[in-house]
Amino acid sequence: MAETITLARPYAKAAFEVALAAKELDAWSQALNLLAKVAATEPVRLRLLSPSLTAAEQAGTLISVCAEELSPKVHKLVNLLAENKRLPLLGEISELFDAMKASQEMSVDVELSTAFELKQDVVNKLTQALKARLNREIKLQTRVDRHLIGGAVIRAGDTVIDSSVRGKLTKLAEAMNS
Repeated sequence: MAETITLARPYAKAAFEVALAAKELDAWSQALNLLAKVAATEPVRLRLLSPSLTAAEQAGTLISVCAEELSPKVHKLVNLLAENKRLPLLGEISELFDAMKASQEMSVDVELSTAFELKQDVVNKLTQALKARLNREIKLQTRVDRHLIGGAVIRAGDTVIDSSVRGKLTKLAEAMNS
């Protein structure tokens, strides 16, 4: 069976093109994130997977819950997804859309995990260094992970920079065991 990401990609791309043409990337991103969250809740998910409902009834379920937040164009997407039995892909569609949006805006979400809280000036210097290295605007989120022992782990898209003590110890143990 095809990967869900492969099935979701054409819908995300089409939604992105419509949103880009209308200059509504943020609104579409918010709408898709909302739809994905609502579709993932257990009662709605079970209703969407029910074989006794028509595509229009399944789409109507999502649209009625999120009606205030959705534009008519997003309604059309929900109806199309329902007709093609692709409503369960809303999570993947939303993620792909956000990745395309970030690429368009030349920005990247970066997660910085450290063993201890960092001072703001260190975070600012790190943000500037990442901006220069990745040639993109940086949306940095920091979190403390005591399991790292020391150092930091930086995740930017599919790039991971692990300079934590825990990571170095793991590499050393692997090298000694091979």
